[in-house]
Amino acid sequence: MKIYEKAPAKINLMLDVLHKRRDGFHEVEMIMTMVDLADRLEMSELPRDTIFISSQAGYIPLDEKNLAFQAARLIKERYDVRTGVHIHLDKKIPVAAGLAGGSSDAAATLRGLNRLWRLNIPDQELQELGAELGSDVPFCITGGTALATGRGEKLTPMPNPPQCWVILAKPPINVSTADVYGRFRSDKIVRHPSAAKMEQAIRNQSFTEVCGQMGNVLEDVTLKLYPEVQHLKDAMIRLGADGVLMSGSGPTVFGLVSKESKVARIYNGLRGFCKEVYAVRMLT
Repeated sequence: MKIYEKAPAKINLMLDVLHKRRDGFHEVEMIMTMVDLADRLEMSELPRDTIFISSQAGYIPLDEKNLAFQAARLIKERYDVRTGVHIHLDKKIPVAAGLAGGSSDAAATLRGLNRLWRLNIPDQELQELGAELGSDVPFCITGGTALATGRGEKLTPMPNPPQCWVILAKPPINVSTADVYGRFRSDKIVRHPSAAKMEQAIRNQSFTEVCGQMGNVLEDVTLKLYPEVQHLKDAMIRLGADGVLMSGSGPTVFGLVSKESKVARIYNGLRGFCKEVYAVRMLT
């Protein structure tokens, strides 16, 4: 028996960091949604009690450093599963890009193994498991659009934003999320984006309002450390994207585009100096 799962990328329509918590994490307010750029996972049982990860991508770890491996090990240990699994990961989401690719793979692994091994774990329990692996994993379990608070694990479902095109561009650098958060200073932020105003824009189904409420306080750190991210953002604005923002801690920049006629121009303009560019739709 084989189980197939899709692991879509996420973007942050807004991201605010409120303060550092006593547990070392940061208190955040984020509105996240998913786009149609996805890894695909194929899971099949093995007779021996082992976890085997394979992938066509030569640049990702296939051992316990891989979040899908960690997810499989966690669910096996927690529910005393004695059979093994082979997980083949068809990687499409860029790595270390601020798009939650690893987190989405972990979430897809939890969902898939729940079905493969007929464990009947409810979504809420899967989200609690996911929170042990990473702050974005609970959101990736159910997807859609949500307000995330706490360290990202407390989720309030929301309506999906108005449908549009999304142009994603990742410069050839990797950004450490821990490093960005370590350098972040909330007292240096002049303007905090508003989750309440973004939520209202989404409920109004106003594309213009959504673009107007986009904001990410982590840009203050990442754009100073990596000028190429600022360059990419400026280029996307210049080429005509309606709303432009860095996703997560970066370095991927995304642009929301309402008119299909503009998509090819922006895509081709970015491809002139950036190899990893994707034109996808919002997942609604």
